[in-house]
Amino acid sequence: MANNDTIKKTIIVALSLCIVCSVVVSTAAVLLKPMQIENKELDFKRNILMAAGLMEDGKTVDELFAQINTRMVDLNTGKFTDAVKAESYDQRKASKDPKRSTELSAQEDVAKIGRREDIAKVYLLKKDGVIEKVILPIKGYGLWSTLYGFIALESDFNTVVGLGFYEHGETPGLGGEVDNPKWKAYWVGKEVYANGDVAIDVVKGSAPAGDKHKVDGLSGATLTSVGVENLVKFWMGENGYANFLDNLKNGEA
Repeated sequence: MANNDTIKKTIIVALSLCIVCSVVVSTAAVLLKPMQIENKELDFKRNILMAAGLMEDGKTVDELFAQINTRMVDLNTGKFTDAVKAESYDQRKASKDPKRSTELSAQEDVAKIGRREDIAKVYLLKKDGVIEKVILPIKGYGLWSTLYGFIALESDFNTVVGLGFYEHGETPGLGGEVDNPKWKAYWVGKEVYANGDVAIDVVKGSAPAGDKHKVDGLSGATLTSVGVENLVKFWMGENGYANFLDNLKNGEA
């Protein structure tokens, strides 16, 4: 009787199994990619809506997002631009392209992002042609990672509606508490500016009661707290959205 347990047959079976598994995995990846892209876009929209306090039970993300007006802003001029199309613009890629971004000096780069994209995608909630809320993408380095998120402001372009991060690699239970709804709630109603200057601070421990510019720090995560403070200060400052927000106030955007 022939011996089926030869090394040659074992190798052939193993290789055949590897090939079959590779084909199955590759096919699944191709078939699932459109669904993955769609889910990623929905999650992105959901985070914008959450930052603006616009999530509602009984309505889909797409239904709620239909009220949002997406616009492109030239951060160098602080004005709207039609130089690029929102649908095809990848803001993260633009920030890494020397032709589409600005290198920051060490003094300017408090958010530790290296380069700042020249054009940003912003989100507006309007009613009867008047801006009620503006949602702005923000990013900056924490302790272990770059945090990507949004900050939403009221129609005075100063009062915080909400803040949230949709991507980061901070330590769970410590810096990862940036995702904690209780901590995010501390930001609601705070004011970014005082006398024209960025005045928001994330303090160690608890913020003084009634202080409109100070937010409780994350317990046990001082460096992440500092990172969040710095990235908010950067994006709300002159190298971020300050000129754009001033133009909105003055009706010049």
